[in-house]
Amino acid sequence: MPIAGPVSILITSNALKGKLAYCFRVSMGASIADFTFVFIAVFGLTKLYSFYTPIIPYMFAAGFLFFLYLGGKIFRTKIDIEHLEDKTHLVDKIEKREKGGFYTGLMVSFLNPTLFIGSLTSSFFVITLIASLGFHTGGLASKMDQNVKEVTKIDGMVIENTNPASLEQYNEITLPKIQNREPEPTSFAPEFHLIISICFAFFLAAGSVLWFYLLAYLITKFRLRINIKVISGIIQSLGIVLILIGLYFGYKAVTLFF
Repeated sequence: MPIAGPVSILITSNALKGKLAYCFRVSMGASIADFTFVFIAVFGLTKLYSFYTPIIPYMFAAGFLFFLYLGGKIFRTKIDIEHLEDKTHLVDKIEKREKGGFYTGLMVSFLNPTLFIGSLTSSFFVITLIASLGFHTGGLASKMDQNVKEVTKIDGMVIENTNPASLEQYNEITLPKIQNREPEPTSFAPEFHLIISICFAFFLAAGSVLWFYLLAYLITKFRLRINIKVISGIIQSLGIVLILIGLYFGYKAVTLFF
């Protein structure tokens, strides 16, 4: 449930304008990036990460320009009061003018270099927690521990408690369904880890799409109960936040280049 971030800002601002279909396309585009980064993080393609790191400054630079453009576009949004409740206006005109939602969501996520590290750490802690509760993870817990250690060597970042048993305080919790479970196998077929990694990444991406759709649906449904000036203020504020994220990306690009 990605509550904060550029995609959340983009979806919230457009949901306030009644663009439910556009928001769904944005979430679908963003989910492609989610799936890709999570799969790489879980499956352990750390060799790809070693090729990925040199282009991070350029991604920050591209993200700087793209986020400034999006933030400025959102900030300059003018709500059409006369047609705010006109469903024909919201459906027909938006469908004609807002076809790029999928590509926008895709670009917003792929031009965010912090997303990979976020996917790695969040997946690591979730899988570690599940393993510490006694559930089988198909070897993902030990694999994630290995992946994190390999990436830290490349990137120099620090993730505390990189031991799958770091959440051992949960070991005392007893759940009926796992009290008599068989010990988890120590070895698996080569294709098994690929399949389970794809499944993990797919369902995480699917959950992201579901969350963003529900968020956009609720905002779209109840936006008419909010004063039009408040809606405009919220949208402009979100535009400013997106611009600030773009400026941060620009700062990171400059520091990495020079």
